[in-house]
Amino acid sequence: MKILAIETSCDDTGIAVLQASGSKFQVLSNIVSSQQIHANYGGVFPMMAKREHQCNLIPVLTQALKESKLLKNKSLTNFTPLKFVRQFKTVEKILEKENTLFESVKEFLETYEKPFDYAQGKPAIDAIAVTNGPGLEPCLWVGVNFAKVLSYFWDIPVIPVNHIEAHILVNFLENPKMAFPAISLIVSGGHTQLILVKKVGSYEIIGETRDDAAGECFDKAARILGLGYPGGPEIARIAAQFQPSTQRLSALANPIILPRPMINSKDYDFSFSGLKTAILYKVRDTKPKIVKSEKFIQEMCFAVQDAICDVLIKKTLQAAKDYKAKTIILGGGVSANQELRKQLVKKVRQEIPTTKYLIPNSALSTDNALMIAIAGYLNKAKKIAWQKLSVDANLRI
Repeated sequence: MKILAIETSCDDTGIAVLQASGSKFQVLSNIVSSQQIHANYGGVFPMMAKREHQCNLIPVLTQALKESKLLKNKSLTNFTPLKFVRQFKTVEKILEKENTLFESVKEFLETYEKPFDYAQGKPAIDAIAVTNGPGLEPCLWVGVNFAKVLSYFWDIPVIPVNHIEAHILVNFLENPKMAFPAISLIVSGGHTQLILVKKVGSYEIIGETRDDAAGECFDKAARILGLGYPGGPEIARIAAQFQPSTQRLSALANPIILPRPMINSKDYDFSFSGLKTAILYKVRDTKPKIVKSEKFIQEMCFAVQDAICDVLIKKTLQAAKDYKAKTIILGGGVSANQELRKQLVKKVRQEIPTTKYLIPNSALSTDNALMIAIAGYLNKAKKIAWQKLSVDANLRI
């Protein structure tokens, strides 16, 4: 089974082609186009991200199909202009709110009427998987409407995919025999959740943030410190330069110690707004000359990262112990943080050594279409007609 997957939940445009059979996966292509424009504004603007998706989808699709060796020019033998006119009226209606996308889609479909070969009467693409939530609603609609057009034009069913579930299931790529129950920590700019995974398709959110997500806290901390966007990678890069065991780098008399909100609460919930406030007050109450120093910024970045990692790991391990989890799964954009990965592995080995831990490589931690393809394959029974496809920006797992 070959699945074409589309991901546009935030500011990354992703398309992938996956070939799957049983528990065996072959990645034919996985293309991601990241929108650099948001770095100028310190955050993602939904309508700006939507326009970028409209511009990126066809180039990314073309590259993904080329890498998958599925792209070929149409055969003019069966070309019927009247049929195309009728089809494009429907395409235009589907994309009535995506004017920028419509023109590039029309040009693509005119060039590649049926871009992939047929083998023994069966199309080379069996289904289209697409993120339908959660995420930024304008961005989600671009991907969903694009999937509708391809589904209609190529007569292929679609599989709606929950973005959070995809962050969990991407681990099946290298671990097809995952042991359950599992505890999954999904941590990103928009989500911080602990999820009990009973089996594929059976989930329970046992804890989540009551205010800011961990990724959002990274971004806000970076903004307070005058650093770039996205804040997580920038803070991690600078924090790596601080060596607390060998020397004091800041001009402060005492080490910077930040609070760990809710770390000892008797539940699995998180809160990061208090940490953000503590960072703001620490900067405000420190002499401007010191705040601007390289040494202070390094130590503050280290302290921010350390505080966030401590809370995430303590809660995750406690949940794994309480639910007797056989596997711990880390996912979401913040899971690309190397310090979080290192500390989680160390703590699991120390405290619950019989529990397996699954952490995707960094390229699959951040948003991508390959995780959508895997989730689509594992949920292939949910295939629907394109007319039934919709968006839920607040979709829950």
